[in-house]
Amino acid sequence: MLVNALTGEELATAALDYPHAVMDTHFLDGSPLPPDFALQHPGDYLQVLEYTVPKVVKDAGVSPSSVVGIGIDFTTCSPLPVYRDGMPLCFTEKFKNHPHAYVKLWKHHAAQKYANKLNEILAEIYPSILAKYGGKISSEWMVPKVWQTLAEAPEVFDEADYFVESADWVVWQLSGEFVRNACMAGYKSMYVPGVGYPPREVYAALDERLADLPQTKLGGRVVPIATKAGGLTEAMAKKLGLVPGIAIAVASADAHVTVPALGIGSEGKLLAIMGTSTCHMILGRAGEPAKIVPGMCGAVEDGIVPGFTGYEAGQSCVGDHFAWFVENLVPAEYKDAAQKKGVSIHAYLAELADKLTPGESGVIALDWWNGNRSILVDADLTGVFLGMTLATKPEELYRALVEATAYGTRIIVENFIENGVPVEEFYAAGGIAEKDPFTMQLYSDVLGMEIKISGSPQAPALGASIFAAVAAGVYPSVSEASAKMGKLKPLTYKPYPEAKAVYDKLYAEYKTLHDYFGRGGNDVMKRLKAIAAEAKSKK
Repeated sequence: MLVNALTGEELATAALDYPHAVMDTHFLDGSPLPPDFALQHPGDYLQVLEYTVPKVVKDAGVSPSSVVGIGIDFTTCSPLPVYRDGMPLCFTEKFKNHPHAYVKLWKHHAAQKYANKLNEILAEIYPSILAKYGGKISSEWMVPKVWQTLAEAPEVFDEADYFVESADWVVWQLSGEFVRNACMAGYKSMYVPGVGYPPREVYAALDERLADLPQTKLGGRVVPIATKAGGLTEAMAKKLGLVPGIAIAVASADAHVTVPALGIGSEGKLLAIMGTSTCHMILGRAGEPAKIVPGMCGAVEDGIVPGFTGYEAGQSCVGDHFAWFVENLVPAEYKDAAQKKGVSIHAYLAELADKLTPGESGVIALDWWNGNRSILVDADLTGVFLGMTLATKPEELYRALVEATAYGTRIIVENFIENGVPVEEFYAAGGIAEKDPFTMQLYSDVLGMEIKISGSPQAPALGASIFAAVAAGVYPSVSEASAKMGKLKPLTYKPYPEAKAVYDKLYAEYKTLHDYFGRGGNDVMKRLKAIAAEAKSKK
């Protein structure tokens, strides 16, 4: 996205699908990947930059010399093993066919057993760090993924000089400077501003070979967000068609940068960034000690907007499980009907589901098709449908999935409130918020709250642009840049009292199922996963 830094006007956008997409079932050579792997190829990131940056400059009709800065937002935690000069191991002949040499995407959940052991050890010898992360470290985060690499591919671990967030690697390629952004270090790598990483004995208790991890493979300066990492190198300037030396902002997480894109600059305003997964962001009062909120993803000072404690929570599967349903469980006649109407199958199902009244289907679901991020922090949990009969229709199941994600958001909202973080307003951004009025109205009904919508269809990119404007010196602070460049739609969604009353009853049933399957009442999901893994290993 190319943005006018003075007005926030979005001048042009461009996109390029990653050529290698997400490798979650098969590797580059077609060989099957183990369960719960999710990899990406870092070369794709460079191709995207080299295509989209010149295109937006050309499409906007602006002079390259008028571009003052670049900001990068990225999914996290998505670590990549690299050499000291920044070369990814997977770019070499030696490791090009090794899955562990590639990016482990945020939704790579194959490190769950390492996360479980890490949490046991932290609870025993360093429990104070767990409190900052809601009681559990997730398999999605840096240390479990690095530990998995050590345990399952020691040759990759030994060869790598660093494990670096892909966001920081992209900034490194643009600027020639290796810095780690404080946002991802704080939320995903257990880095505490002013304190640093956990002590040596924590890592040594995992594996003696990890004892010096923070000083070695997690080394590098941790730098505040919305600052300048460096200037665009001459080599990259030629590839992008820009002027060397323009400001490259320190990277940040895609969900976190979205907060200023909506002009949010005070506490009590929860933002849900809704896409394949959902991230929930809320600011805490500046100067106050962070609240302890069970199951959150972290409370990091200056982690979202400088001057505030930023709290993060999330759901691992939202748009992804709508897509799963469409790809696997929708009859051909529904797809034909959607094609005849000239709409997507999602829009067609939403239209049918919208004609149902709350509770009419008698079906309820749990939204754990990709595990639970908050508040249970358990990637081994799986999905549930309950209440189907021979009369159940696809649109009823589709609606139940949408409702399940809304219930999952409501339990996160209530968890924040119950633990001293007020949620007074609700905001939404991302593809679902932008394109799916059926889902947004349903969320409003389930939450009983008005929902305000991002004014940009590419809110994370706008947020990254805000950080770039600050790094380039156009504005002195994120708050001032956000006030000028952030935006909301005039459209809001308000709850219908009749629907809210029914959803209160259904939500109570969801909570019962949530606690029964998620808090040890019945571990059948984990037993089934273990049986499945054993069966697959014998094929």
